Amino acid sequence: MRPFVHVNVAMSADGKLSTRERRQVRISGSSDFSRVDKIKAESDAVMVGIGTVLADDPSLTVKSTALVAERRAHGKEDNPVRIVVDSRARIPLDAALLHKGTGDRIIACSLCADKEKIEALSSYATVIIAGEDVVDLPLLLSQLYSRGIRTLMLEGGGTLIWGFFREGLVDKLTCYIGNMVIGGMQAPTLADGEGFVTESEFPKLSLYGFERMDSGILLTWTVESCRS
Repeated sequence: MRPFVHVNVAMSADGKLSTRERRQVRISGSSDFSRVDKIKAESDAVMVGIGTVLADDPSLTVKSTALVAERRAHGKEDNPVRIVVDSRARIPLDAALLHKGTGDRIIACSLCADKEKIEALSSYATVIIAGEDVVDLPLLLSQLYSRGIRTLMLEGGGTLIWGFFREGLVDKLTCYIGNMVIGGMQAPTLADGEGFVTESEFPKLSLYGFERMDSGILLTWTVESCRS
């Protein structure tokens, strides 16, 4: 068993998540920010990869006071469980998500991670070991499910998202497409990683809905089929 996985991203019209220097840029507007905050507040957990943490240092907290109040009314922490997939435990000990806001944190590492760093991280988060050289995503999701996590919001980056698609672990994809072109062969995209080779491997999506939002468009897809 595993949680329901909802991938949510904002990208430029040419499919870039940020610049080639991995510099965060404002792609969407206030309406989309509110939408994303609501998804986060309604999720049991929110996840990012270590690349996103090193580039953006996000706190992954719920921003709306009304949504925080709603979570409290249901007996929940202010924020969902915040998870970082970090095979070698590279996350800085002063990373924002380890210190800002209340709620549980989980760092998912592999057996290759430095033992002293894991011990230091244990003061701020629960460290899960899943995999030998890199984090085994199916194993990690199984462990998260056993901890009561039923809905997981995945915010990136592109390498981690591709890993989820590769393993057949994505159920829903929402993609805000902004009104700019970023360009650059090295700029991260929605799904990076090694990429699929043959068409038979491509995950198939079904368009569930679309709407104009801010200065762009929001697309919602469900996953029809994915490699297992």
